[in-house]
Amino acid sequence: MTVQIGLLKGALAALLLAAGTPAAAPTLQQVMFVGNNWDGTVDVIHSTGDFAKIGRINVVPDKTQRLTEIYLNPIKLAYYLGIQQGPGEGHDQLVDDMYTTPAGDALVVSRPSFADVVSIDLATGAEKWRFAVSGYRADHMAVSPDGTEVAVSASTSNTVHVLDIVTGKQLGSFGAGDKPHENIFTKDGKYLWNMSIGEVNTSLDDPSLDWTKGDRHITIADAKTFQVVKTIDMRSRLDAFGRSDLSNAVRPAVFTPDESKLYFQVSFFAGIVEYDVASDKITRVVDMPKNPATNPDRTTWVNDSRHHGLSMSPDGSKLCVAGTMDNYATIVDRATLTPGTLVTASKPYWATVSGDGKDCVISESGADQVTAIDFATGQKVTSVAVGDHPQRVRIGHIPTGWTAP
Repeated sequence: MTVQIGLLKGALAALLLAAGTPAAAPTLQQVMFVGNNWDGTVDVIHSTGDFAKIGRINVVPDKTQRLTEIYLNPIKLAYYLGIQQGPGEGHDQLVDDMYTTPAGDALVVSRPSFADVVSIDLATGAEKWRFAVSGYRADHMAVSPDGTEVAVSASTSNTVHVLDIVTGKQLGSFGAGDKPHENIFTKDGKYLWNMSIGEVNTSLDDPSLDWTKGDRHITIADAKTFQVVKTIDMRSRLDAFGRSDLSNAVRPAVFTPDESKLYFQVSFFAGIVEYDVASDKITRVVDMPKNPATNPDRTTWVNDSRHHGLSMSPDGSKLCVAGTMDNYATIVDRATLTPGTLVTASKPYWATVSGDGKDCVISESGADQVTAIDFATGQKVTSVAVGDHPQRVRIGHIPTGWTAP
């Protein structure tokens, strides 16, 4: 009898302990997300090695509802159609950028045509929250170093919103130049850099009409107070370097590991600009090879981009350049800014770094695939088919063993 009572007490204690112990967090697997802008899906692929496809996520489960709202509002409809015929090249823009939550349970996506940011539950595919940006278009995002905050550019209101990535609650916002675009958090999380690109959807692309493109500058904001601490207009810096021929619309950009230099692309330019942060000066500009088959008419270049896509190897020794309108990508030695082999690619739109840091991964929007290029050799590793018009490619995490809902 005593033994039985002891066993019952032990079992009860074990049950109470289990009831009070939180479930262990699921283990996470690093993956790569590819946003298929024109069909509103995100492909999940391996972040290294074979880059094989794991699954696909529908990030517009509310598409009918959103379109109904738009068609019932004349102003929203005008902007929606303008986005479709302008930056969308005749298509809806349904996924621009994406990041996962720290727990790997949701994918947070900016959707230009719907002017919002949504969180998609990775287990069910359902919408967890939705944030409507100010104005009528959502654009590039950035995630804070600790993964808890996400910044999104609201193109038509010249605003950057910063959201809690788990709840979607706005933590703050700040004003930027015309058409805010790229966002970059500094690695310590103290500052957020935003690059405005101005009016890229007009045909007023002749250099003599550059003044019509609007106010284009870098805005640096305190990431805690959201107060603007500095603005940088590259116009005077480019002029001082002797390149008054270049636009001051900063497009994709990347810092060196120590954040002493910023490399970036600008509108209409097949090349790279190097900016020294401490001295606040342009220190080098290099012209990249031009494809003789590229139409020289600047009005035919997508959203004023000749080259759009830039990443850097983790050690800072190599740059990867997406030569968008010139249909190639290349690995560039950062010490000499000398390009390597030109890897043929169809309208490459973005460049990022593989999970192991060995490869540059570009999105080929014209071929509906992503391609990995070895940083060390400059040679193509592999290509993987994805959805319609891939653009942004980001590293993230999903639960180990995840399957698409």
